Amino acid sequence: MNPQIAYLLNLSIQQIQSGRLDDAERSLKQVLKIQTKNADALCFLSVVAAYKTEWNVALELINKSIQSAPNNSSAYCNKGNILKEIGRYDDALKCYDRAIQLNSRYYEAYNNKGNTYLELGDYYKSIDAYNKAILLEPNYAEAYSNLGIALHKTGNLIEAVQMHEKAIEIKGDYINAWLNRAFSLSSLKQWGEALKSCDVAISLNPNNARSWTDKGAILRELGLYDKAIAHFDKAICLDENLPETWADRGSTLADLKKYNDAIISLCNAHRKKNDLPYILGDISALKLQIGDWESLDEDLEKINQAIEKKQKVVNPFKYLSMNDSIKEGLDVAKIWVEDRFPEKNILPKIEFKPHKKIRIGYFSADFRNHPVSILTVELFEMHNREKFETYAFSVKCAEEDDELRLRLQGAFDYFIDVESKSDIEVAQLARDLEIHIAIDLGGHTQSAPTGIMSHRAAPIQVNYLGYPGTMGAKYMDYLIADKIVIPEESKSFYTEKIAYLPDCYIVDDSKRIPSNKVFTKEDCGLPENRFIFCCFNNSYKFNKKILKSWSTILKAAPTSVVWISENNESFRKNLIAEFVSLGIDDKRIIFAQRVNLMADHLARYQLADLFLDTHPYNAHTTAVDALKAGVPLITCIGNAFAGRVAASLLNAVGLKELVTTSLQDYERIAIDLASHPEKIKALKARLAINKEKKALFDTNSYVHNIELIYLEMYKRYEKRLPFEHINLSPEIKMLNEKS
Repeated sequence: MNPQIAYLLNLSIQQIQSGRLDDAERSLKQVLKIQTKNADALCFLSVVAAYKTEWNVALELINKSIQSAPNNSSAYCNKGNILKEIGRYDDALKCYDRAIQLNSRYYEAYNNKGNTYLELGDYYKSIDAYNKAILLEPNYAEAYSNLGIALHKTGNLIEAVQMHEKAIEIKGDYINAWLNRAFSLSSLKQWGEALKSCDVAISLNPNNARSWTDKGAILRELGLYDKAIAHFDKAICLDENLPETWADRGSTLADLKKYNDAIISLCNAHRKKNDLPYILGDISALKLQIGDWESLDEDLEKINQAIEKKQKVVNPFKYLSMNDSIKEGLDVAKIWVEDRFPEKNILPKIEFKPHKKIRIGYFSADFRNHPVSILTVELFEMHNREKFETYAFSVKCAEEDDELRLRLQGAFDYFIDVESKSDIEVAQLARDLEIHIAIDLGGHTQSAPTGIMSHRAAPIQVNYLGYPGTMGAKYMDYLIADKIVIPEESKSFYTEKIAYLPDCYIVDDSKRIPSNKVFTKEDCGLPENRFIFCCFNNSYKFNKKILKSWSTILKAAPTSVVWISENNESFRKNLIAEFVSLGIDDKRIIFAQRVNLMADHLARYQLADLFLDTHPYNAHTTAVDALKAGVPLITCIGNAFAGRVAASLLNAVGLKELVTTSLQDYERIAIDLASHPEKIKALKARLAINKEKKALFDTNSYVHNIELIYLEMYKRYEKRLPFEHINLSPEIKMLNEKS
């Protein structure tokens, strides 16, 4: 080789390694002046372009390099890396295979192949590739740590930690291995060790922004939000071009209910990397939280386009407020599960172990003063102890003074706090206790037990009450619903088999009644001699379309006002501004202050005349509250589960004429009732009677029916029959009641 070319090539390598990319580019172009088709210079120039994220340039250069030297395995490996970065995974894998064909001991190519499979979510193929790399080079620290990442994805957390530790043993200053170890340890709930691992990484290089970010993420998991923010801020000071750090910071600010600051942080992340997983969905969800609806239609269009391409763009729960499509809701759930909670096959197949009583495990992060537990506590208390043995697996602790928590602890045969255990440990515990039916009360809500279910905690796993939609997961066998929230023609959009309750799928606690406290309209800031519309839904359920509809109603009923939960200060301001822009005097918008006791809230509800429901995400617990307090509710039924719940409740309380199929009919009925006091009075009188005799508040019958469903699930399992939709036909009722 020409000595000058050799010198310039070696110099360029040093310049690339030290980050002096422009200098490296000048050195390599000097080589090409001497030898226009020098394959190494073209290859190294493609590396420089790749570092600058100039992917098209990088691809053109590496193709020229391969043309000059068709048997250069390194060039094929580099081409694979470029193709992987631009999302051409199949082509990347072909390049790695070609590199290996040219050099059978090319361990880096196997490692890169593993990285590609990892991004594709094909974790077992990635594990195989990493193992081949390690077999060829036993001291390959990067392959060990990458193997640990893949093992983590499959749920093999202990082995993952071991692989990261092996990488550290080979290369003690390997910062990424220390951080990957911290991530796996945090998933094992070994928080102290995880933080120590981050501290080692920080000590190795205090200027490494990722170390501060990863420690901040663990502090967030521990609920130490202010400390987490300080760590994210430190990372951003070191490198402000970190989209993941901005995103983590934004999510933590949202935890602190600093929604406007959270949106700014998330938008920074989105600007720096617009395809960052779930970022657009998170921004849109926070905008709904504060009632900032200006660009939501445009954002939703982008979200729906991304869903169509199977991209990771939105959390399933957050999507419920954005779209009424059951098909897209299913797609979102599948994408989320495949990414965050894929089915794990670490634990062995569960053996059938019959017992005198059916063992039911309820899994929840919300065994506290939370809508799910507020509704279900009496169900747990009323279970037939001759047929069922009940277990609560509490995924998250509650405040010490939480009275509902104390009641819940007495409602089960066994109440088990599993917050400190990893998902696989909880699943194993459920198996050790030989639970027959595992009930997931969280679905895709925050801190839900989905990860536990992915390890198959019980032979029968059920999605119930906490999440109004499909889990999109193969390991969830049944979803408990009713014929209104999931009509027969919609069953194909749910991965679970549907277990149909005969009336409404929602249960309520009959002991939950209004207090004796007498509220006056003056107490609540409400005007006398006015028709009071109300809606106490969460702010994320509101949107421009529903406010426009309400404005039509308020204009047609000029003596009416609307009474709304304040939610947060930004929401209040934005809501008022939107109503004013629609021609409604802001004095007609009255905000309800929070009261400490649910019984008092139910008591003041009675000041309202009619509850106006939201769309596409209905009132759920708030609708139960309204009807229980004697306030009729009007709803516009949607397509997806979340938009059909209020219709189910009204049907079960005998007021199905208040279910509309269009906002025009919704407006017409609301205006008619507000204009005719005698009609709303008669409706309230009917509701008062129906509450006592219709199905909605008949907790005894509800418990009886859901137990019949559990019996049917168990009998099918006992007979080794496949999972199938369940309808409580007279025959099934009779057989199960006899058993």
